[in-house]
Amino acid sequence: MLPNKPPATNQTQRWTFAQLFGLVKRNPLMISQWVIRWVIVGTAGGLFAALYWNVLEFLTHRLQRFEGFSLLIVMPLSGLVIGLVIHFLGNPGEIAVIVDNIHFRGGRLDVRKNPSMILASLVSISAGGSAGPEAPLVQVTGSFGTWLADRLKLQGEDLRTMSLAAMAAGFTALFGSPLGGAMFALEILHHEHIVEYYEALMPAIVSSCASYLVFAAITHLGIGPTWHFPQYHLERIDDFAIAIVFGIIGAVAGWIFMGIFRGCDYLFALIRFPIYIRTTLAGVGLGSLAVLLPLTRYFGHEELDSVLTTSFSAVFLLTLALGKMAAISITATGGWRGGLIIPLFFTGACIGKAVAVLIPALDPALAMICTMAAVNAAVTRTPISTTLLVSKLTNLSPFTPILFASLIGFFLAPKVPLIASQLKSQREATDQTSA
Repeated sequence: MLPNKPPATNQTQRWTFAQLFGLVKRNPLMISQWVIRWVIVGTAGGLFAALYWNVLEFLTHRLQRFEGFSLLIVMPLSGLVIGLVIHFLGNPGEIAVIVDNIHFRGGRLDVRKNPSMILASLVSISAGGSAGPEAPLVQVTGSFGTWLADRLKLQGEDLRTMSLAAMAAGFTALFGSPLGGAMFALEILHHEHIVEYYEALMPAIVSSCASYLVFAAITHLGIGPTWHFPQYHLERIDDFAIAIVFGIIGAVAGWIFMGIFRGCDYLFALIRFPIYIRTTLAGVGLGSLAVLLPLTRYFGHEELDSVLTTSFSAVFLLTLALGKMAAISITATGGWRGGLIIPLFFTGACIGKAVAVLIPALDPALAMICTMAAVNAAVTRTPISTTLLVSKLTNLSPFTPILFASLIGFFLAPKVPLIASQLKSQREATDQTSA
């Protein structure tokens, strides 16, 4: 016979109380040295982001004065400067390189690329390229996380987590949404698994909160909504069906954008000249578009307000959306530096408002916001963080319709993503292409 044993419940209870007592003796709080490190990373990210934003605002106000045909000189000259910076200081890479480093270099981002990224992106964005500051902010803050991890002699997942927390700080500083920024930093890394490095979620959130406070205190941005959309109230279940329809429209727009993007990439790849020739030609294309459609200039942070407040025709809005897609594609494939998120939001807003103009019974706020979310989710493969970011930027509190549109945009996107490194391996890319 087996020996008699005391009831398992009593044994477990005694052991649990002993553990709890020992834990309380050692440290009564959940806070640890890791939390301090995440706060340091986020604070540094917020400080850099605030400095970067102030310099960017200064340069932008100087270059905004050039309009009309003068842009045919200013934009190519800006492209030449960008190309020379990259030629002499090195190629800083793009978001695809960051994703690749997270996957295959253990999360190690190269701090030596920062001077080139900072200078090239400042000229690109202030001169009027259709790209936002989020990509340079993520590169610089993420590399700081790597640098700090090296100083602390961290390795493996600990190093990757520090880089991801710092990346989240960069995203959050610009968008003013700690949860959305943290999710985006993790979601952008894979086209299918959403949050692959889930162990970095809490570090990313803590770092984002610290970055948000510092950036908002210095610049006074991010506290309120970025764009003031008309008030919308979720009162009918039919609105979910409308959100799904605009999710489909946004997914179609995402397909069109990726086609234009790959076409521009193919054309620029034919140019067998130094990078400064490529960036100068991109400046010619961007300048020409800005002369024809002035609202395609810049990344859409202020230009979206014009779309909101001005009574444009549906034909003009659709033309503006196509022009913006071309401007984003020329900017990114032509060697100019910056991010795609806010320019894609601008594109979606134009398409959504065009449909609302054609069908007056539709709520324009719901139409624009759902299309904004769907386009970005289709292109960047980030449905959850896109929902959080759009809700914060537009102050739309019932964000469930946005989530529906984002998911539709995500699931109807092409199997092969625009950011190829989201696939993680060449074998996966081949499998997806042949499927």
